[in-house]
Amino acid sequence: MTVPLPGVPLAEHRRLLPLLAELGYTGVWTAETNGVDAFTPLVLAAEHAPTLRLGTAIAPVYTRGPGLLAMTASALAQLAPGRFALGVGASSPVIVENWNAAAFDQPFQRTRDTLRFLRAALGGQKIDTAYDTFGVRGFALDPAPAEPPRILLAALRPGMLRLAGREADGAITNWLAVEDVPKVRAELGPKELAARIFVCPSEDAGAVRALGRRLIAAYLTVSVYAAFHDWLGRGEQLAPMHAAWAAGQRKEAAAAIPDEVVDALIVHGSYGRCREHVARYAAAGIDTPVLALVPLPGLDAERAVRELAPR
Repeated sequence: MTVPLPGVPLAEHRRLLPLLAELGYTGVWTAETNGVDAFTPLVLAAEHAPTLRLGTAIAPVYTRGPGLLAMTASALAQLAPGRFALGVGASSPVIVENWNAAAFDQPFQRTRDTLRFLRAALGGQKIDTAYDTFGVRGFALDPAPAEPPRILLAALRPGMLRLAGREADGAITNWLAVEDVPKVRAELGPKELAARIFVCPSEDAGAVRALGRRLIAAYLTVSVYAAFHDWLGRGEQLAPMHAAWAAGQRKEAAAAIPDEVVDALIVHGSYGRCREHVARYAAAGIDTPVLALVPLPGLDAERAVRELAPR
């Protein structure tokens, strides 16, 4: 499950994190956009839910220096030995440039270089290396974690998926449909594939689709996601959305998204139907389905957690 849960204060998760474990969830994963950071909720989980796996999905490689990112990951690995997975990725120009005043340059190379640095640093090596996109002189973790965390890469298209398959422990993706999974899996290979799956447990299909269109328009007009869905074969379906968005027509862009695209990318319906839909992702090749509750007005997050729990 993605935490924090929508509409639930972070402090309330001291009570809800043990509940997730009791209900059969195997792990909690965070995101990092403009709410809480990716690591603080996992510190809570390390203390209050000592059986859950903990993961970042994802921590951007631009918004912390390489050494600080390694130190933060090391701290989580020491708090939760064997249970922490560090998910890193390029993020997006909005988050990196507009919100964090960093240059979004060479995202593939920067992600690759950060992965290689983290592998070495978390493995206890002293780093004195000039990478293509940054240099690190004389850095060593003191102490390095006794059990380095697994490192997963945020990956959408073949180049990054293949990098994850070669040099990471797996990949993290999102905004994909069940039928997209085999194409993604073919590029990654046999390593772990985690996916954030957006779930809106409501039988009001009109309300879900209205909210879903707004979310899809906000995300899939970002260049990396636009290219991802072109590669997946949705270019023609999404062309009217892109044209309206480029013309500054935000409402028209959202309205241009077909129902079938919303239904493919957002799991919705009764709780039972949602569980069945998520199960299809696992059957298609997702090793770690990470549910993310879509905050439709009136959502009772705690009830949703209970009703969506593994059966």
